[in-house]
Amino acid sequence: MNVSVQPNASKLDDVKLLIDGQWVASTTQEWRDIVNPATQQVLARVPFATTDEVDAAVAAAQRAFKTWRLTPLGARMRIMLKLQALIREHSKRIAQTLSAEQGKTIADAEGDIFRGLEVVEHACSIGSLQMGEFAENVAGGVDTYTLRQPIGVCAGITPFNFPAMIPLWMFPMAIVCGNTFVLKPSEQDPLSTVQLVELALEAGVPPGVLNVVHGGKEVVDALCTHTDIKAVSFVGSTAVGTHVYDLAGKHGKRVQSMMGAKNHAVVLPDANREQTLNALVGAAFGAAGQRCMATSVAVLVGKSREWIPDLKALAQKLKVNAGSEPGTDVGPVISRRALERVTGLIDSGVQEGAKLELDGRGVQVPGYEQGNFVGPTLFSGVTTDMQIYTQEIFGPVLITLEVDTLDDAIALVNANPFGNGVGLFTQSGAAARKFQSEIDVGQVGINIPIPVPVPSFSFTGSRGSKLGDLGPYGKQVVQFYTQTKTVTARWFDDDSVNDGVNTTINLK
Repeated sequence: MNVSVQPNASKLDDVKLLIDGQWVASTTQEWRDIVNPATQQVLARVPFATTDEVDAAVAAAQRAFKTWRLTPLGARMRIMLKLQALIREHSKRIAQTLSAEQGKTIADAEGDIFRGLEVVEHACSIGSLQMGEFAENVAGGVDTYTLRQPIGVCAGITPFNFPAMIPLWMFPMAIVCGNTFVLKPSEQDPLSTVQLVELALEAGVPPGVLNVVHGGKEVVDALCTHTDIKAVSFVGSTAVGTHVYDLAGKHGKRVQSMMGAKNHAVVLPDANREQTLNALVGAAFGAAGQRCMATSVAVLVGKSREWIPDLKALAQKLKVNAGSEPGTDVGPVISRRALERVTGLIDSGVQEGAKLELDGRGVQVPGYEQGNFVGPTLFSGVTTDMQIYTQEIFGPVLITLEVDTLDDAIALVNANPFGNGVGLFTQSGAAARKFQSEIDVGQVGINIPIPVPVPSFSFTGSRGSKLGDLGPYGKQVVQFYTQTKTVTARWFDDDSVNDGVNTTINLK
């Protein structure tokens, strides 16, 4: 297919569907423009697939599963080895596309790809990850062992903010475990995802093992209710994630749903001042705040409340510009709608009495006057009943709350319904140990602002940020994409003594 971003193209590319190894032009009547958020230039058109096209993609995956599930572990692993090499080779090209359609800086786009690449590299370890267990002679001559077998056709629904990383969280691990997959990328920025899928085909993924459909709610609902789909992976907003979890679960699917967040950073007065300020500014305003793991709340304990002027001064130095421009720190938000939502929440903060230390509304970027830009925004004097605290802003906005003690900070964080990530900045080992023990959040950083674990561990967001028991990537996702079969076996020699009929449940 080889969709490209061509600034001066006279004819727009139409993004295609991938069904049974072929890139297929959709017959739909419903299309959406893919828009560069820095310029409003239309880059391509994406189709909203028809019901028949979704059914065809699932049917192709179902047919392919019959043979793919029998493919040796080593063969699956070698495809992942080839895929990770291809992603490395083409990462700069894909980053250009990603920046154009999503708005990220080139450096951040390359980071998006690299964090997904790490999961592909972990998938190369499938030979050890998918092993079962064995116990010899659990009863008289009886052995028990488990098999980790693929579950069938799986589906993935991914968000706009990480169009490389999150698809790479999903389909490589699913298919390396022996499943087949139907991927629905975000309709807002699917071009870089499609380029990664093209590399997967080049790496040797057979026809039907990986399929791609595009669309909105109707396509999501079709995947969640389809009889032949056994599991659904989702990353995105809380509203949509809850809908996916409920609908797919009602139809008997396994579901993992990673959703919204309100991530806090607790700052103790003994923290390294310069490193902490740098970490807060980078984690709050990087990617224009459009990360589910962005630090959006700083909880300043005791005298660390005196750091607000330094925080403001550092945030003011960040350069707002198109992601493609050298030296850019903060690019545009994804859409006009997102821009309106973010600025509306900033308005609400002012109206509800928070102190606007730094106002990012109305930023004008020369040469990109039509861009969806919001500059770094900082509030102090925030209380927990304000909308800027209760809602996930998903923009470059950092709010600060002030408390007297570490116990107060822990209570504040634990009272928030979300549980994706939290950070503590301190030089006290005792404080860090108390914090990691008592905080009720799934992912904890100690002097780390964005505590996303490496792929040999699992993403473990909790509470209101996650529905389902098992997280994406790591050991947990191998459990999610496989079913455990337990075999209990006894073998008899020809001259074994016949013990006769045994009507009890005991094995001796």
